Amino acid sequence: MRTRRTTALLAVGTMLVVGAMTDGRPAVAGDWPQFRGPGTRSTAEDVRLPTSWDAGRNVAWIADLPGRGLSGPIVSGGRVFVTACTGFRQDVLHTLCFDAASGEKLWERRIWATGNTMCHPKTCMAAPTPATDGRRVVAFYSCNDLVCYDIDGNFLWHRGLNRDYPNASNSLGMASSPVIVGETVIVQVEADADAFAAGIDVLTGETRWRIDRPRRASWTSPTLLDVPGRKEPVVLLQGSKGVQAVDPRTGDTLAEYTDGASTIPSAAVDGRRVYVPSHGITALILDPRGRTFEIAWRDNRLAPSTPSPIVYRDRLYVVNRVGVLTCASTTTGEPLWRLRLKAPFTATPVAADGRLYFFNENGLGQVVEVGESGSIVGQGDLGETILGTPAIGAGGLFVRSDRHLWKIVITEPPAAGR
Repeated sequence: MRTRRTTALLAVGTMLVVGAMTDGRPAVAGDWPQFRGPGTRSTAEDVRLPTSWDAGRNVAWIADLPGRGLSGPIVSGGRVFVTACTGFRQDVLHTLCFDAASGEKLWERRIWATGNTMCHPKTCMAAPTPATDGRRVVAFYSCNDLVCYDIDGNFLWHRGLNRDYPNASNSLGMASSPVIVGETVIVQVEADADAFAAGIDVLTGETRWRIDRPRRASWTSPTLLDVPGRKEPVVLLQGSKGVQAVDPRTGDTLAEYTDGASTIPSAAVDGRRVYVPSHGITALILDPRGRTFEIAWRDNRLAPSTPSPIVYRDRLYVVNRVGVLTCASTTTGEPLWRLRLKAPFTATPVAADGRLYFFNENGLGQVVEVGESGSIVGQGDLGETILGTPAIGAGGLFVRSDRHLWKIVITEPPAAGR
């Protein structure tokens, strides 16, 4: 099913609420509310997905997108949200909402960019993945524009963060994706000239807290870590100097690891353990009080490339720059098996039903069944450049390119008219 473009532009640069808040619902099991899904873990439970697909098989629908985007889709309440950008200077910033069952476009909103829209040709302004709490959708862009809508597309607020922090940008383009914890949106904005993380009130768009971060360009995204006894997860901020665990309500630092870390792939989590792209992979354990990190192990054979590592069914998975997937023990870091995939990769893999789903930059999806050894059990070629991380929810796998959004399911024919 193809969607039609809308043309209404929203005015920006104001904190005025222009739409009444509707009754939404909080994110629930089966939703994919942010980059890397529930808990930023890249995994979904109780979802069956196909091992192969093409235009005539296992594709429920295909929707048109208006322009470029590296952002992944997110899923909540039977709806799919995604961002895009258009214009010669990439200065028109789109947020779109689709019905997850039919692919019908429910709404599209646009704002003008207020920040720097210069970036590398590979990326674009719609690089960060949006986030939702089930009632609101927060879209963040490489130009550091942050906008919030309710789930019906009513405009709530906008922040042009580059107006407050004009030096927090770089010529390659920003890419960190936000997370929502409680009533706080956490954004990580790190560049060579200025770098900070901020907690933004999801109701008003006002800054609750701001902390300085290492002044070096970074494209990592906040990671969520559950700590026993805390009602809300701790937020992990990864940058060139290491990892900082902060309280999402106050921005107070709870624990730090200061032995350096990658500025591209983000850490993976499992229980109280954090797998940081640092000296290969360094596994950290956060003490029960959430105050100190202890190094559990380190293995320099596990260095990830652009995709973030993933923990699934008590195993750690890392793909390197030439497309070799390594499965390692989560308790020791010892490599257990390796498998060569067809590279290159930008998107982080996702996992469900005992399988990992990889999409390379050429649009080829590769399905890896995991266990005592790994094997490629299927594939599907979408024929377009895929740079955004997929989402799992509403009974399917959602994948986007610059031109289209797909829903991939088991044995469901394409929608009428496609």
